[in-house]
Amino acid sequence: MTRDEILAALRETQVFSGLDPTSLGALAAVCVPRSFRRDQYLMYQGDPGDHLVVVVDGLVKIMVTSDRGDEMVLATLGAGEILGELSVIDQGPRSASVVAVQPTTTLVVTRTALITAMQHSPALLDALLRMLGGLVRRLTEQASDLVFLDLGGRIAKLLVQRAEQVSQIPGRRLAVDLHLTQTELAQMVGASRPAVNRVLQGLVGRGLINVDGKTIELLDAPALRRRAGL
Repeated sequence: MTRDEILAALRETQVFSGLDPTSLGALAAVCVPRSFRRDQYLMYQGDPGDHLVVVVDGLVKIMVTSDRGDEMVLATLGAGEILGELSVIDQGPRSASVVAVQPTTTLVVTRTALITAMQHSPALLDALLRMLGGLVRRLTEQASDLVFLDLGGRIAKLLVQRAEQVSQIPGRRLAVDLHLTQTELAQMVGASRPAVNRVLQGLVGRGLINVDGKTIELLDAPALRRRAGL
């Protein structure tokens, strides 16, 4: 990546977009571009947290693994999003693994570079605090959904939220490319693949969605929102 491409990628993030040109240029100078193949790990649960990662393009999934080998996908992140910030800030081990869902390009920002930038920019510190607050809110919401929503509600909510990431859902129909297999979808909603398949087929039968591989077309977004309790 060229310096201009790195600067452009940093400006696309909510965290670094507020940096002044001098600080942004200094940070861009020490960023390290890295590329990953599909299914390649960007970081492992338990690793030291000495850097954060900016996703330039592609898609990654954040997942935790139990001692028995069971996996749960916490989130997927795409271009302009940042991951690994928690361990960088508290210097604890990685709380989750990160895997490329598709070919992905990233920028690595070391903890030293981040701390230096924070010392020169209160706006950066404020942005990081807001990002951590968002992380806590998202995890709290996920925990609540596992308790208070049935599987159908959790799947409907996931589909609607994914659709809202790419559109304001102006109409009733919208195709959403999840880039996820049904197994990965099951890991996101805390269920087995067969159970998720049954729910998806039930939604198809009711005329709410249409499934074509990894692409799901929302045929009736308002009805899905009601099913999700939104």
